[in-house]
Amino acid sequence: MKYYYKVADHVFSVDLPEGCSVLDEMGQYEPFSTEETSSVVFSLCVVDKEHFPAIDNVTTEMHQDDDGSQILAGRLHEQPYFEFQLWGRCAARMVTDNCYQHADVLLVDEPLFGINNALMVMYALSTANLQTALFHSSVVSCAGYGYMFLGKSGTGKSTHSRLWLKHISGTELVNDDNPVVRRMPDGFYVFGSPWSGKTPCYRNVRYPLGGVVQLSQAPYDKIQRLRPLTAYASLVPSISGKRWDKQVAAGLHQTEDLMAGDVAVWHLECLPDEAAARLCSETIRQV
Repeated sequence: MKYYYKVADHVFSVDLPEGCSVLDEMGQYEPFSTEETSSVVFSLCVVDKEHFPAIDNVTTEMHQDDDGSQILAGRLHEQPYFEFQLWGRCAARMVTDNCYQHADVLLVDEPLFGINNALMVMYALSTANLQTALFHSSVVSCAGYGYMFLGKSGTGKSTHSRLWLKHISGTELVNDDNPVVRRMPDGFYVFGSPWSGKTPCYRNVRYPLGGVVQLSQAPYDKIQRLRPLTAYASLVPSISGKRWDKQVAAGLHQTEDLMAGDVAVWHLECLPDEAAARLCSETIRQV
């Protein structure tokens, strides 16, 4: 069974063995289902243990731990290799080609978690050189534009989005964890995605990117626009990617550089209150 999905106008495919219903159990992908089958940026195939390489001589390049979920990245038999874990238990293993256009995935335990993370990683890597970036961000729309809130975990990205939803008329949530930003012929757009963290917001929508806000906690509310070089530095930590891979790093650098020059980027020091949301909205929506 082959499924096709379209996220930020990029099409990818998923091959499942007969009888595997893992995607049917994940309603978040349904809004992104498409009948388009051309210009596929990557294909992912779920295989059984007999058709997956033996797990030996794995070279670890990165180990990321985030709130109970872990991603191990390395190489297996000279090919890029990933292992997705949940609370220390392996959920899935993935091996890809060097251009991140095809992946074989072995579902081990927690298959929904495993395939979801595999698809998210493949999307980020396969589109990195297509002026596309998967952000760790919360995004709202207002008056026809999208506004992104960045910051470290616990900074208050989701809280700030909720304050906009409550106090700024016409605001809607676009995505609460992993939106996609893509440079189109007429500028940068932010898109909803099937990946939205703990908030079930899986909307297949797009908005011109009206501004990006770097959040930090403070006992006062203050906002200032960042110069392009500082804006570039503020974008980098929030973008998903395998930066030790030269191909991926070069693509992300180009996107970050163009974005820092074309999109207004702000730094908001604030309290988690209505006044902060109103200051932010009134300031960034003027540009």
